[in-house]
Amino acid sequence: MDETSSHQYYIAAKSSPADDRAGVLKYGKMFCVFDRFGDIQTSGLGEEGLFFEGTRHLSQLAVSLWNSPPLLLSSTIETNNFLFAADLANLDVSHKNQVVIPRGTLHLHRSKFLWKDMYYEEFKFTNYGLGPLNIPLRITFDADFTDIFEVRGMHREHRGRRLGTDVTERTVVLAYEGLDGIVRKTQVQFDPAPKTISATEMYRQISLGPGEIAVLHLTISCAANNATQRLDYSSAMQGATEELNNFDAAVPQIQSSNSRFNDWVRRSFADVRMMTIGNPEAHYPYAGVPWFSTVFGRDGIITALEMLWLNPAIAKGVLQYLAATQATEVNPAIEAEPGKILHEMRQGEMANLGEIPFGRYYGTVDATPLFIMLAGAYFERTGDLEFLRELWPHIASALRWIDEFGDVDGDGFVEYVRHSSNGLVQQGWKDSNDSIFHSDGSLAEAPIALCEVQGYVYAAKIAASRLNCALGNKDGCAGLLAEAEQLKAKFEDAFWCEDLSTYALALDGKKKPCRVRASNAGHCLYTGIACVERGRQVAKLLLGDEFCTGWGVRTLACGEARYNPLSYHNGSVWPHDNAIIASGVARYGLKELAGKILLGLLDVSNQVDLHRLPELFCGINRRPGEGPTLYPVACSPQAWSAGGVFLVLQACLGISVDDKNRRIVFDNPFLPDGIPQLWIQGLGCADSHVNLFLERQDNAVRVEATENSTNIEIASRS
Repeated sequence: MDETSSHQYYIAAKSSPADDRAGVLKYGKMFCVFDRFGDIQTSGLGEEGLFFEGTRHLSQLAVSLWNSPPLLLSSTIETNNFLFAADLANLDVSHKNQVVIPRGTLHLHRSKFLWKDMYYEEFKFTNYGLGPLNIPLRITFDADFTDIFEVRGMHREHRGRRLGTDVTERTVVLAYEGLDGIVRKTQVQFDPAPKTISATEMYRQISLGPGEIAVLHLTISCAANNATQRLDYSSAMQGATEELNNFDAAVPQIQSSNSRFNDWVRRSFADVRMMTIGNPEAHYPYAGVPWFSTVFGRDGIITALEMLWLNPAIAKGVLQYLAATQATEVNPAIEAEPGKILHEMRQGEMANLGEIPFGRYYGTVDATPLFIMLAGAYFERTGDLEFLRELWPHIASALRWIDEFGDVDGDGFVEYVRHSSNGLVQQGWKDSNDSIFHSDGSLAEAPIALCEVQGYVYAAKIAASRLNCALGNKDGCAGLLAEAEQLKAKFEDAFWCEDLSTYALALDGKKKPCRVRASNAGHCLYTGIACVERGRQVAKLLLGDEFCTGWGVRTLACGEARYNPLSYHNGSVWPHDNAIIASGVARYGLKELAGKILLGLLDVSNQVDLHRLPELFCGINRRPGEGPTLYPVACSPQAWSAGGVFLVLQACLGISVDDKNRRIVFDNPFLPDGIPQLWIQGLGCADSHVNLFLERQDNAVRVEATENSTNIEIASRS
């Protein structure tokens, strides 16, 4: 593919968003994107809709009063991400050039949520006028049944066929038969039954006396054969609330003396929960809405690492699912090789037909060593030996992949090269076509050895060595440690660029280093493959003016050949990348720099809608009085962006939890300016919970256990 051609999986932006504050709800395999009114429209980027299993099941849902859209007063999504609520009113209603119903006479409270493959919505009308109202209500709807990749901008030569619509007195069933032979249906039901109903709209006249209230409910099902149990609105609300409360009870609560930080943390917790709860893959967070609402190996692992000290159940769920889907044979069409860990799993017509390779796709070079890293970190956190024994064959298989398939050319480094003509060209986390290049801007030729991947492999072998020891295999332990140290020495020789004060972005197929200053080197600090002196040089470079925007660390230093702060990977700012960098610089003793990243991202959270950090934002320098520049097609929420705050906080606090030895350790804890006090309530350790209070005092942080009934050891060391 020519470097200037468009990427076939590029997310198209054909026009400006209708509203940059689109609402998002998600539960399990279903998610909904809508505007501030609560409507689903086809304008803007065209990403709005009700989606289920990779297909848009509702492409239009619009409410009108007196044949006009209502007046928006306000709308929001609750802090827990469960309920959308909008306050609407009528516009001025005129007859013969006279206002007969002043605006604001009618109040419409609109609320909606998703639960168990169902969409629930309530419309509550209140007449605040002095006289009776006869309200003409019209709700129009449609379903285009487009695949999520079509919504993203891909063109298909052929599509399936729209089937006839079934209409009853209160129900409409829209249907589509895909080229994959699957019939997809959207069942729309109104309660009470409308006055008239058709294949595209429902109409009813609502009569209200002064002060009277009327309520209408709408439910939508997309499940196969519409077999999902349909509850009434109140019963579904009660069941969903109980499930949310049960999920929250297992997670510690974090609060500080900084209200802005608290808002960020609350939304981040809620985002990770929303991306996880209801998924058929238990405790596995989907990557992001709208484009990546499915299982991704790399994203799931990194989110689990970010959340591990708080909620190890996510790590266990991710490890279980990725072990169950680990490749067992060579299949170039999907980039599969024995032992390799999944990149992504898609449902939908195009995936089923192989029009895209992502039905079950393994085109990632880093998920396999990251899988081993997560396994090691999970065991250190929990001491779960029984699960380790269950997982070990998969860890061993992943290690074999690293040595036998990952090292394409036998030079001791793990590389990637695309084996499928329609797979991903770049297979690290920066997977856009133009992300790996030389200092003159020319693209690197495969096989490509990324600097961060060598760090992941180094950390994976150290983790596997410790796991071997835990299982009693002393010989395997020593051998893996020796391999890790050999890789570290080889890495320093091949990747270090003294004049750049950083590690090369990658080695190309001719072993020529890509002498480019990129954020990837920060991941080498996270894994510990960098020697101390060079690691500290990298840290200071990344937090210097060429990388740091004031909001966060760019993916690429300004001045590099392909630097573009508006691009996806070549100068933008990614919160998860920043979190990993923060953890890395803290590992090398530079807690103040980790604190700088925390405060920058905190300021971003204060500027963006709902305090939600998006997948990425543009790398334009911070300007006085202005917020960060948003990236138009970024996912929001995105699981690893939401989890980033917890990894950065862990980096600053130096906190680690050890269930096996019943201890919580703070290694040189640090709290940045603006967060002088911090409370962690209900932090799980072994079979107990601890409440902790931290307070900055001069140049130190005091740690106190305010509740510790089972005598968990709390250690703080400088």
